[in-house]
Amino acid sequence: MNTVSLQTIDSYVAFIELNRPEAKNAISVQFLEELHNCILEVKKGKFRTLVITGVGDSFCSGADLKERKNMKEEEVKRFLHKINICFTDLSNLTIPTIAAINGYAFGGGLELALSCDIRYASELAIMGLTETKLGIIPGAGGTQRLPRIVGESIALEWIVSGRKITSSDALNRGLVSKVVKPEDLKESSLALAREISESAPIAVSAAKKAVRQGFPLSMESALKWEQYCYSETFTTKDRLEALQAFAEKRKPIFKGE
Repeated sequence: MNTVSLQTIDSYVAFIELNRPEAKNAISVQFLEELHNCILEVKKGKFRTLVITGVGDSFCSGADLKERKNMKEEEVKRFLHKINICFTDLSNLTIPTIAAINGYAFGGGLELALSCDIRYASELAIMGLTETKLGIIPGAGGTQRLPRIVGESIALEWIVSGRKITSSDALNRGLVSKVVKPEDLKESSLALAREISESAPIAVSAAKKAVRQGFPLSMESALKWEQYCYSETFTTKDRLEALQAFAEKRKPIFKGE
């Protein structure tokens, strides 16, 4: 039985479900392999957005500690290497990615969400990089991605304390951009994905690249980078379609060309 599944919704939205509810969607070796395969399928496809969520009361509770207990040191190192490759591939997707955090998101589970561009959360969601409580530190990007989202001081406080964060605290600190009732999370996330999918795909990818790669630069260099990314949209058929649709007072039909 698969622990991770990929569906297509409304032609252009990729929807990944983490489906190991009996283990709080903990990341086992099999789970990680299936998740990575799904991400690679999304990369190869014609999708315009990706939503990731969990089944049951957890988004993802982190590494499967029961499985890890029986791992040799080399096996743990190999697992960490693979999870970093997986999360980096997710982060590097050219399409916008949305984590719909439906419940517990601890350790590697939160690092998975941090690898997405946008995070929505259920009112019941609780999250945190809790690794210091286990005698380790975040090892799948958490110490680097979290500070870039909430700031260095807050990130360090949360990481060294291993604190569990409520959805309201996460919203206040910018870790998530929206908190909704549990029953509304899936549809709210898909509504955003559909809204993004209605925009010109090349422009959306260029905008993501402009923001993500321009953010660490100086303002002068970042503005030059923005112009470079803009130039990628200038000769597209979608740009001409948008102008034509405006003149004809209709909704544009974008084809990613």
